[in-house]
Amino acid sequence: MKSASQIINSIQSRPQFSKLSYYKCIKIVQSMFTAPVQKMINFAYIKNRTLFFVFNHPVGKQEFDNNIQSIKSALKFYMPDECKDCQESLFDEIKAFVTHTPRKSKEEYKEIKVLYKERSSGNFEINIHETKLRELVMSIQKIIKEKNSNDS
Repeated sequence: MKSASQIINSIQSRPQFSKLSYYKCIKIVQSMFTAPVQKMINFAYIKNRTLFFVFNHPVGKQEFDNNIQSIKSALKFYMPDECKDCQESLFDEIKAFVTHTPRKSKEEYKEIKVLYKERSSGNFEINIHETKLRELVMSIQKIIKEKNSNDS
């Protein structure tokens, strides 16, 4: 029985999934940067034989510019064993730029619950003639009255 890594490697070797190896190479190059610089990288992609890194902060790009020559020379002399496909020179140049679109944090995806004290007592008239809408408002009124009786 094959392990998960063997299955993934066999899928990546198929021609229709050849782009998966590109992303593996991008991750290997990205791992050569320091941890703070890696955190500032939004994403990376290859276009016209140029590897682009997109940063979310100008300091990340500045650090990238300071380290890029040493990384390029290291890649010329030694290519990691995990990425022999990169030796086909998928990219000739490595560049970076800063994006100014804000990154969504994980907190923004969470449901926000606002807890507040209900100011209504539930004593209001319902002058609605449509039955479905009237029932809905009456159910809301009932919830408000129950909420106020529990708070007392």
